[in-house]
Amino acid sequence: MSERGRAMRAAVARPPYDIMRAAHAELHVRDLAVARDFYVEQLGMIVAAETADALYLRGWEERLHHSLVLRAAAEAAAAHLAFRVREEADLERLADAFTARGVESRWVEDELGQGPGLRVQDPAGFPLEFFHAMEPAESQLRRFDLQRGAPVLRFDHFNLHVTDVETVAADWFRHGFRCSEYIETDASPGRLTGAWLLRKPTVHDVGLTLGRGPRLHHLGFWVAEPMGVLRACDQLAASGHVACIERGPGRHGVSNAFFVYLRDPDGHRIELYSCDYYTGDPDHEPLRWSASDPRCRSFWGTRAPDEWYEESSILLDLDGSPVELHDAPADERSEIMA
Repeated sequence: MSERGRAMRAAVARPPYDIMRAAHAELHVRDLAVARDFYVEQLGMIVAAETADALYLRGWEERLHHSLVLRAAAEAAAAHLAFRVREEADLERLADAFTARGVESRWVEDELGQGPGLRVQDPAGFPLEFFHAMEPAESQLRRFDLQRGAPVLRFDHFNLHVTDVETVAADWFRHGFRCSEYIETDASPGRLTGAWLLRKPTVHDVGLTLGRGPRLHHLGFWVAEPMGVLRACDQLAASGHVACIERGPGRHGVSNAFFVYLRDPDGHRIELYSCDYYTGDPDHEPLRWSASDPRCRSFWGTRAPDEWYEESSILLDLDGSPVELHDAPADERSEIMA
């Protein structure tokens, strides 16, 4: 294992709370009817509930009320990114931990279908929510007669645009996250341009990508097999939504995943994602990729479009204002093209 990999393993803490997994996100959209057509009619997600200003969705496998909230707003943005904790008492422990670090936290109880939640703007600027209780839902995993779209089975991960991968990764290690894979420049000392961090035993719950930030790069949704990715692309193209397909289909080197990246009508990036691997063993070693290796982002060597590196969803702070952005000190593309 590399010196960097050993340091990453050694940095993982055992906090007094248990964050289980990435669980859901709330996106602001400008036209709820247009967003509904994309996520429900095109991608085939299940409508859990609908109000005058919000739509609550989930995938076909999921057993909780929702994994995506779409809320009508004047401007598109990411309002919060949510994680489930193991027990209710973990919320108080998290509140105490954030208070000890001087990070403001707020309790919320107004999210439809969900119990009390703790919201913070973390040191990197991301609006995070932690919750334990949510109304159960019956899984529709085996309702092949009803399924539409890819189909989207479940929410999988967040990918975040950050200006300093090392510093932000260190903060997630404080919460007990581990690293599965990372991208590093070949200079000495190397600079991290990407890191994949996990709590559930898959490749990641949180991905960090070097770039202008803090912003939400994309939401990842799990599909059962590569054919689901291809089927979704065929359906989008046949229904006149070919412009939504931004990158792929293809296979990542990092994560091994078969993927396609889509842009919803508000520009939010969605990844349909399949074929990653198990990471639950305690001696799992982080896998290093060179930033100059064209296979790390796309195993077939195809170059990601510039907008994939440059464009992301803005974030809102706890008061609903846009989070201030900063430029990254480096660009991963310069390593790939060197």
